[in-house]
Amino acid sequence: MKKYLLLLILSTSLAACTHGRLKDPEDWNKRDRGALIGASGGAVLGAAAGSQSGNAGSGALIGGAAGAGAGALIGNELDKNEEEKK
Repeated sequence: MKKYLLLLILSTSLAACTHGRLKDPEDWNKRDRGALIGASGGAVLGAAAGSQSGNAGSGALIGGAAGAGAGALIGNELDKNEEEKK
């Protein structure tokens, strides 16, 4: 359980520091939020899948990384669409 909590804290820290500084969550763009949500969800799902084979930590790391990447890509596209509407 401590591994999962540490992973969640690390993924949150990475997402918060996307632009090299900590920002107020209200100032986050959709890419930052997508990376955080994706990393958290991916880590949980990866840990659950990895625990079936006895590698929950590895599964959490892989799932978190994949989720962060996917979330950031989706959020970036949403940011682009919002910019085009302005």
